Amino acid sequence: MTRLHLAATLALILAPGGAAIAQTPGGAAQTRTVEGTFEDVAFAVEQAILNEGLVIDLTSHVGEMLSRTREDVGSEVDLFTEADIFSFCSASVSRQVMEADITNIQHCPYTLFVYETAGQPGSVTVGHRIYPGESMAPVNEMLTRIVDQATN
Repeated sequence: MTRLHLAATLALILAPGGAAIAQTPGGAAQTRTVEGTFEDVAFAVEQAILNEGLVIDLTSHVGEMLSRTREDVGSEVDLFTEADIFSFCSASVSRQVMEADITNIQHCPYTLFVYETAGQPGSVTVGHRIYPGESMAPVNEMLTRIVDQATN
């Protein structure tokens, strides 16, 4: 199934405060869409991560990669004007969730995504996957807190 098909079949359940839980075949994600420029919102996400005392290990410029390779893979669809993924870890939260279940190592590093959909300028979505299981609740709480800080 292509990303376009996934987007078309996405089921959204709106939550209070503009957040949404998006259920896709690959799992669930919590998102919040705000008005603004991609640059301003991405900067706010970076600052919210840093304000938690965390270090961004990697910023993946997924939007640029998909745009650059669109024709190479035979697509005519522009998905994003811009899209980035921020990867980082928290020593204290990671230790907590891995002491609860050692196999939670599979989820580290954690990520937040920011994107502006092609054709919808000024509407930027920020979100994170919802990690499974009760032992991952501290990670989900941390990521939600960062999204809230960045989008309020």
